[in-house]
Amino acid sequence: MSNACLEKEPETFDLSVVDQVVAEHASGAGSLIPVLQKVQEAVGYLPKPVMDRIARGLALSPAHVYGVVTFYAQFRLKPVGKYIVRVCHGTACHVGGADKISEAFGRELCIEDGETTEDRLFTLESVACLGCCSLAVVAMIENETFGRLDGVKVRKLLKDYRKREGSEPIEGDSHG
Repeated sequence: MSNACLEKEPETFDLSVVDQVVAEHASGAGSLIPVLQKVQEAVGYLPKPVMDRIARGLALSPAHVYGVVTFYAQFRLKPVGKYIVRVCHGTACHVGGADKISEAFGRELCIEDGETTEDRLFTLESVACLGCCSLAVVAMIENETFGRLDGVKVRKLLKDYRKREGSEPIEGDSHG
């Protein structure tokens, strides 16, 4: 992966949405989960500055807030893309080459498993099983299932999604 893929600008956040959600709830631990859910819905994930603001607003320690966020799978510490690409790594898919398919998605998107593209269009995730063993190797994007994948199908699939968003790569680039 090139260094250009790894360089990212630090994000800034409008914390007024956090303040507004916190103001709608009573202080204390009993309000934490509903506040985290509403803030994550508004912001997309729960970065450190947001968690710190929630902790201050609810009169909780930042460690307590972080502990709750990392305990429950519903909360995210990193932003996710509009499209979450889930590549099956169950037995049939593993045997069929799921690692190569995950690598193909990662190469095309310039990200690794668990990461999100800089434009926040795609997030790549390996999952235990999608229940489509007869179509191995399988990936899901949103609620669409794509089976019998190979590197060429991965490239075309992502090109189609980018085209939908008007962000198709320029012909002749390394991904086109």
